[in-house]
Amino acid sequence: MTDEAKEYRIFISAAEQSGDTHCAHLIAAIQERNISVEFVGTGGPKMEAAGCRLLASTADQAAMTYNAFAEVATYWKLVRRIRDYFQKNRVDLVVLCDSHAYNIHVAKAARKAGIPTLFYVAPQYWAWAEWRIRKLRRCCDRLCCILPFEEQWFTERGIHATFVSNPLLDDVSTDLSPCVKDYADFDPRRVKVALIPGSRKAEIETLWQPMQQIALALKRRYPEAELTVVAASQKREEALRKAQLPGLACRYTVDSVRDTALQSDFALVTSGSATLEVASAGCPLIVMYQMSRILWHGVGRWLVKSKLLSLVNLLAGRHLVPEFMPYFSSVDPIIAKAIEMIDAPQALARLSQELIGITQPLAAKRTRDEVASIALEMLRSRA
Repeated sequence: MTDEAKEYRIFISAAEQSGDTHCAHLIAAIQERNISVEFVGTGGPKMEAAGCRLLASTADQAAMTYNAFAEVATYWKLVRRIRDYFQKNRVDLVVLCDSHAYNIHVAKAARKAGIPTLFYVAPQYWAWAEWRIRKLRRCCDRLCCILPFEEQWFTERGIHATFVSNPLLDDVSTDLSPCVKDYADFDPRRVKVALIPGSRKAEIETLWQPMQQIALALKRRYPEAELTVVAASQKREEALRKAQLPGLACRYTVDSVRDTALQSDFALVTSGSATLEVASAGCPLIVMYQMSRILWHGVGRWLVKSKLLSLVNLLAGRHLVPEFMPYFSSVDPIIAKAIEMIDAPQALARLSQELIGITQPLAAKRTRDEVASIALEMLRSRA
C-alpha cells in the first residue's frame, strides 16, 4: 500500500506554549507532504488549530523545579489516560516535544505499547544529572537536537540523535547579518529596553517583580528610556499587568520576542528559548533565572555540571552575555551590569555582531521540515 493511500496516526505530546507552537508547525510541515495522517495528542490551541485532536489541553500547565510538584497529580492522571489510549487505539508514531520530566512517562507508555518514539528537542542532560540518559535510551528511538553540539554528545551515549537546527528561527531569513546593530547614533538616555519575563506561570511569579525593579532603576538613570514588555500570550499579559509595580511606565506586546528585540537596544530575558530569539536579533541581553536558595545550595549546584547555563553562552562556548543564574534576591548586581553595558555603545555593537555570529548557523535550515522528514522516515519503516 502506498503512503498516499494509507492513513497514519501520530500522537503528539506537548506540555507548554513553546511546544504547542513547535508542534503546530510540525503538523503543517507533515501535511505539506500530501500524506494522509491523523494527529491526536495533548497540547494547546495552536496544535488544535493546525488539525490535532486534543485529548487534553496542557500548554498552560507547565511548571519548573519546585513548582512542578503541584502538577504531579494532574500529569499522572493524564499519563494513565494516554496509556489507556495507546492500548485501545492504533498509533504509528509518538512525538514528544520538550517537557521531558513529563514526556519521559508518555514515552515509557508508548514503548510498552510497541510504538516508536521521536523526541523533538533534546533534554539538557549534558548540563546536569547525566545519569538520566539511561531512561531516555530505553524509550527513545530518534532524538532531534536543536543545539549543534548535542548530536555528538547524545550519539556517543548510544542514542540516535540528529541536529535539526532551531525551530525559533524557522521563519527568519537565512542571512542574519542585517540584524547587527551598530549603535552609531545610540543615545543611552533614550535606550529602548525589552523586558521578557518568560511564558511559565512560575517564571512570572518569581522573576517579573525583580525585572520590574531593575527597569525602574534604569528609568531613574535614563529618564527617556522606553520599556517594552513581551507577554507569551494574552493570558500571560493579563497576569503581568495585574502584578505591575506602581510607577512603571511600559507598553505591552504579545508573542513578539524577536520583533521586539529587533527594535530594542538592550533586553532583560528569563533564561530559556527566548534568549536565542533575542540573540538572533542582534540585541545585547542579560539572562536571569530564579531558584529557591535552599534547593540550589542543597541539590542544584551539586547536580549542575556545566559552567555555562544560558543557551546563548552555551552556543558561544564562553560567557558572552551576563547570566544571573540563579538569581536569589538582590537586583543590585544586575542593575550595575545593565548600566555598565548601556553606557558602552561600542561594546554593545561588538556584542551585537557576536550574537549574530553564533546564531547564524541555526538559521541555515528549516527545523520543522527536518523533523517532518524524520517522522515520515519512521512511519515508512514501520509500514
